Amino acid sequence: MITKKSYILFLLDFLSAIISWFTFYYFRKVTIENAEFSTSEAFFWGIAVIPFFWTTLYMLQGTYVDVKRIYRLRVLNITTQATFIGSVILFFALILDDSIQSYQLYYKSFFSLIVIHFCCVFLPRIIFTSIQVYRIQNRKEGFKTILLGGSEKALNIYREITSMPKSIGNEFIGFVNLNGIDKLLEDEIPYLGHVSELESILSKHEVEEIIIALESTEHERLKSLISKISKKEIKIKILPDMYDILAGSVKLNNIFGALLIEVNTDKMPVWQKVTKRFLDITFSLIALITLIPLYIGLAIAVKTSSKGPVFFTQDRIGRSGKKFKIIKFRTMYVGAEKNGPQLSRVDDPRITPVGRFLRKTRLDEFPQFLNVIKGDMSLVGPRPERQFYIDQIAAIEPQFLELNSVRPGITSWGQVKYGYAENVDQMLQRMKYDLLYLKNISLAVDFKIMLYTILIIFKGKGK
Repeated sequence: MITKKSYILFLLDFLSAIISWFTFYYFRKVTIENAEFSTSEAFFWGIAVIPFFWTTLYMLQGTYVDVKRIYRLRVLNITTQATFIGSVILFFALILDDSIQSYQLYYKSFFSLIVIHFCCVFLPRIIFTSIQVYRIQNRKEGFKTILLGGSEKALNIYREITSMPKSIGNEFIGFVNLNGIDKLLEDEIPYLGHVSELESILSKHEVEEIIIALESTEHERLKSLISKISKKEIKIKILPDMYDILAGSVKLNNIFGALLIEVNTDKMPVWQKVTKRFLDITFSLIALITLIPLYIGLAIAVKTSSKGPVFFTQDRIGRSGKKFKIIKFRTMYVGAEKNGPQLSRVDDPRITPVGRFLRKTRLDEFPQFLNVIKGDMSLVGPRPERQFYIDQIAAIEPQFLELNSVRPGITSWGQVKYGYAENVDQMLQRMKYDLLYLKNISLAVDFKIMLYTILIIFKGKGK
């Protein structure tokens, strides 16, 4: 989440990078090279460009995401990593080709760049972070939190957290009842409603964290609750049992914190998320431009094969449950769903001859590069479904809602391994692959799925 604090930290880093480069340039000229300090074109170019290099590197680290939750050890870790990596890049890009008297000057320049930059950046960062930590610990600021549960267990976890001398950041705005009976928390915090009203409660209040007062052994109930929440950008925490502790599931961010498991931790590092989005846009732009002849040919084939438009649009559900219009080459006769939503079959008479070829080769999905550029979709991700089928699947398997926590994709692990689904049961089977993708999401997995998709396109063996 990018906030006002993110921009403040960005500005601090940008100014620190300017001071760092000026100090290094001066130190190198006067102390290392024993020369008079003088500005040059290279100096001004460095002042103008290098701060953008450093802040871009910090962005890839995820420095400016969720700054409200930043802590000092993380600041030390990310500053050390970025300083070393960035200094190596700048050394080989700008310093290595300089004419010098001895190679010892290279070493002095390199290590002075590391030390100067680290000190210039770390000092304002640690001051900024210390102020933020102080505000959190002294309850001047916090994360809007609701408790799911009104039993004695919920009351105990509430009292444990609120009685701590130093706050861990939970600012309780109320509790949501799980069974309609236990309301022991009513004397402590406001009652917001029953769990059946959870979605409307989350929409009404800007909730940042949810603590579920059920032990992790209550698998079915937990699975249902987590699936309802996970599509939203809300941190979910649950109570661990002894097995969870022994298995190392409990994530310790604060030594003063309560014993809780953070459920929906990000599997993909921020730098991979940024890279994934960059590749999505770049590849889609290249595809839209270079495949213009193919688009024209397919458009002619679709238009001449049957009456109706070239493209087909339909409402689908994307990330965080947001609705968007998906665009495809039309593969069915006009009026194919006049009797309501229907999934296609292998021998479906509604599919045109050209449409059958497009589906086997996945070429009908190619217009979705536009959806990717708009931000509705990604190249790789769970396939987007219609609300009509989401409701049916979620009633059987609530975990399906977790797929809405990421952008849907043009291709997916489920699409590669299973293909198009002909009924709800097959959609549930395909969902297992997409859930597996969600738990193992990475750029490496994305590249593997894209490779298999390309093979399907050329072989024309898609289901």
